Amino acid sequence: MRLECSAGGRRNAKRLRKQMTPPEIGLWLALRRNDAGLRFRKQHGAGSYVLDFYCARAMLAVEVDGEAHGFGERPSRDAARDEWLVAQGVRVLRYPAGEVLANVEGVVSQIMAIAVDRRDRFAS
Repeated sequence: MRLECSAGGRRNAKRLRKQMTPPEIGLWLALRRNDAGLRFRKQHGAGSYVLDFYCARAMLAVEVDGEAHGFGERPSRDAARDEWLVAQGVRVLRYPAGEVLANVEGVVSQIMAIAVDRRDRFAS
């Protein structure tokens, strides 16, 4: 299934690709060269949202949450986005930025295990 993106979402995704945070850059470098042959997109537009990383074959979104995700309207906005993605058949994984920085190998290992499982499930 292909997630459609609004024109505003595409513009925002393009802008965000140029402004990735250090945890996002580290995770991107690790995800893009995986042995499973899965392709991850960075700052991928989906509806009116922009996903940090998305693997279409596994229908998997990966979000790296900085401190701002715990304040103000962010938690409710994140919950609404996750709900919309789940309704589209997408699984969402969220990782705190600090965890990505401290343990990128462990985070990537978990992401890849879930991605491979979902890819194999959808392939059959």
